[in-house]
Amino acid sequence: MRETELSREILEWYDRHARDMPWRVSPADRKRGVVPDPYLIWLSEVMLQQTTVAAVRAYFERFIARWPTVTALATAADEDVMGEWAGLGYYARARNLLKCARVVADEHGGVFPATYDGLLTLPGIGPYTAGAIAAIAFDEPATVVDGNVERVMARLFAIRTPLPAAKPELTDHARRLTPTDRPGDYAQAVMDLGATICTPKSPACGICPWREPCIARTEGIAAELPAKSPKKAKPTRFGIAYVARRADGAWLLERRPDTGLLGGMLGWPGSDWGDAPEGAPPMEADWQTLGAEVRHTFTHFHLRLTIMVADVPIHAAPARGLFKHASDFRRTDLPTVMRKAFDLAQSDAVLN
Repeated sequence: MRETELSREILEWYDRHARDMPWRVSPADRKRGVVPDPYLIWLSEVMLQQTTVAAVRAYFERFIARWPTVTALATAADEDVMGEWAGLGYYARARNLLKCARVVADEHGGVFPATYDGLLTLPGIGPYTAGAIAAIAFDEPATVVDGNVERVMARLFAIRTPLPAAKPELTDHARRLTPTDRPGDYAQAVMDLGATICTPKSPACGICPWREPCIARTEGIAAELPAKSPKKAKPTRFGIAYVARRADGAWLLERRPDTGLLGGMLGWPGSDWGDAPEGAPPMEADWQTLGAEVRHTFTHFHLRLTIMVADVPIHAAPARGLFKHASDFRRTDLPTVMRKAFDLAQSDAVLN
């Protein structure tokens, strides 16, 4: 089947089954002339990296309510943005979000570049994000390939080469199918197809608009694709976190360096994370070790944190970190691993 027929079929399916999302302009509204907001598309695409739509929706709605334009976001305080991002993970995205917003506001008059090449010049925007914004917001026939698209292409054309080696071949197929008419709707259609029908497990081939031309379905191997190279085992690192509460209820926190893991986020003072971390208490206190530890998995390693807790007097003077009064402290401002440490410490009798 020719590429134009495949594109037409998926667009007809999308017109009937497009998912309702707060950043998306529906096919019906697009046909009535409603234009997507590049700011909303950019924000959603950055949030959706390595994350699901279900996890992102509430974060997106809070961001938009607080910072409705890219110019508003550009003027936000770093700590406010990092606090709203807490729990979403991959915190370098939040730092790059601010950098990009400020460049768009300061150097582009608050208007996003309308081309793929122009978008690539912005901080934190790589080929995938540039392609998604160019196609969805500006109707440029840019190739958009995320995990859903890779899976659909691998099955549609029965590409047996394992990922990540198969990426160039899958991208080439995606490029050839991208139409010049409605490329943004086409990109969203294939992503929706992968998210709702051509799913990683138990794909619903019987209701797929591409069931007839799908080579993997014909050969009975759809559920086996895309093939993936074996993953290396993740190493385990160890660390210590110090959770101190002052007599007036204030908590001792420190902001992590801007670079590195959890960069710019609030957290508990602690040691480095490695094979044998050395103790580094932020102040003299009667530190006690909890009987349980925090376990958390990052992209490239597992972490096991020993939690040290202490109640300290009102005049306590830490060598690092600052006390944050209970009325100014929000558990939700902490990244997930630090929330786990807080919850564990709160449940212990030492801090009660």
